[in-house]
Amino acid sequence: MAVFIPTRLVSALALVGLAGVMVGCGSGGGGSSGNSVASSVKAASSEPVAMSSAAASSKAAVAMGNIKLNQLGFLPESAKWAVVPAGAATSFKVINATTKVEVFSGNLSAAATWTASEESVKLADFSSVKTPGDYLVRVEGVNDSYPFTIANDVYSALTAASIKAFYFNRNSAELLATQAGVFARPLGHADTRVLVHPSAASAARPAGTVISSPKGWYDAGDYNKYIVNSGIATYSLLAAYEHFPQIFNSQNLNIPESGNAIPDLLDETLWNLEWMLSMQDPNDGGVYHKLTNKNFDGTVMPHRATSERYVVQKTTAATLDFAAVMATASRVLAQYETQLPGMSAKMLAAAESAWAWAVANPGITYKQPDDIKTGEYGDGNLADEFAWAAAELYITSKKDAYYTAMKPTETFATVPSWADVRGLGWISLAHHRQSLTAIADKQLIANRIDGLANDLQTTWAASPYRVTMQKDDFVWGSNSVALGQAMVLVQGYRLNGKREYLDAAQAMLDYVLGRNATDMSFVTGYGHKATMHPHHRPSEADGIAEPIPGFIAGGPQPGQQDKSGCNVPYPSTIAAKSYLDDWCSYASNEIAINWNAPLVYVSAAMEALTPR
Repeated sequence: MAVFIPTRLVSALALVGLAGVMVGCGSGGGGSSGNSVASSVKAASSEPVAMSSAAASSKAAVAMGNIKLNQLGFLPESAKWAVVPAGAATSFKVINATTKVEVFSGNLSAAATWTASEESVKLADFSSVKTPGDYLVRVEGVNDSYPFTIANDVYSALTAASIKAFYFNRNSAELLATQAGVFARPLGHADTRVLVHPSAASAARPAGTVISSPKGWYDAGDYNKYIVNSGIATYSLLAAYEHFPQIFNSQNLNIPESGNAIPDLLDETLWNLEWMLSMQDPNDGGVYHKLTNKNFDGTVMPHRATSERYVVQKTTAATLDFAAVMATASRVLAQYETQLPGMSAKMLAAAESAWAWAVANPGITYKQPDDIKTGEYGDGNLADEFAWAAAELYITSKKDAYYTAMKPTETFATVPSWADVRGLGWISLAHHRQSLTAIADKQLIANRIDGLANDLQTTWAASPYRVTMQKDDFVWGSNSVALGQAMVLVQGYRLNGKREYLDAAQAMLDYVLGRNATDMSFVTGYGHKATMHPHHRPSEADGIAEPIPGFIAGGPQPGQQDKSGCNVPYPSTIAAKSYLDDWCSYASNEIAINWNAPLVYVSAAMEALTPR
């Protein structure tokens, strides 16, 4: 297939080890070296290709703007949509980008205004174009679209890179050139000598006690590690494997553990799971909220960030998130007992110990100590954490008391986020509904998922942009909202096979890859006009012009909390356009593990579920 990546990224990707990522990542998890970046990248400018001849004759055409679509491409049988600026044109064409021959023509929808972007647009539906190849969309009076690919393995490289992004964010690891290419770096933050902060002190571990808590992933653009955010991120990766193992079983990500008889996705997830285990106090089962410096580091590489590290306060939210993830990991890793002897049982025991601590300490919320200035992930509502942990423990242990503790009739499904994890429990229950004990209400489980998926699909069907995002969804990390919505829609499709749910989920992958009001792909290294300057310390401090590939930016949100510290202005205050591709923009352009994980899930889901 042709992977359209800007030429400015080709050299970095060819060296980074992502050439190794692409090899063996075909539509079923296996492929040929013909899919490597080095052999498949096509030169692409940072602007749309030339306008049609009629459009080029009119300066007014330039003002009409660009056709917005998934800049990477589509599976042959997927739904395919483009957003066109409203104008006089009533039809569109699909052109073979190689032969320049028209292969399809269709009518544009009526013009409508998307409130979130305040744009009047029309839609082009070219779902019937299924022949593999490279194409573009043409509308009279508007710039031609970026070229895109139709291929059975069009998302294989994206899935692999979005997982390998976690490798590039490893804590306590030297990244070697054999795996990291030009992004190799020395070990940073061994975290084998971490102090117990006074807020986390206990009789068994008084303040100043030295503990070891290595591994894990840097949470976001900073160098700290947070259990709450690790919870939803790690779960999403485990769920991707649990739901679509065929995508990952033969995948070679070119990480140090590759070839060890455990799928690379699970190897990468284990790097964080082992850190999470070290954050549980063995004396009582409670879990520390975070491992952190007292202040955020400057713009330096990890090995240059040498401040003292602390574990800070045990909290109920962290302990329950830990319990949920360990219960999930226990059942996912059970099949690898030979490679990981005792690990599955250890994780379930840790989960049950954490649950017991949370039941005994049901309302301990995080309070930022005066001398700690890093991220909080504070959450005053703990009902969702209790429900999620109970659901995962029930599924894994088959103990009915956990299902009762979930309070299923009182717990509704919501789009997952780090602060609201109720939906994760319902996703897991839906996946396992045929193997649950008699106490589980299978119809309730299906109704919870289908009800939320139906609401999202209804929004999608009425949207002028044909997306599920609405104006109020443009919060901090809005791209993870889009992908979380897609995850729910995927569950709806898996439950009842309603094609509209799959099409709506596809639309949200399209959204983050270019069919959005900014006309950008938010995934570094993927798309003709992709995020280039994420708020991510290694990408900024390494002296390399290109960002580390495979990371998704947070996305547009009108709060613009960082604008006073930016030397360049945001291009717009409109919700869906409030995005600044600059290192300074931590409010719209930071990366985070809980944003990348649903990208992995959704990309893999489209590959696994779209009919062939």
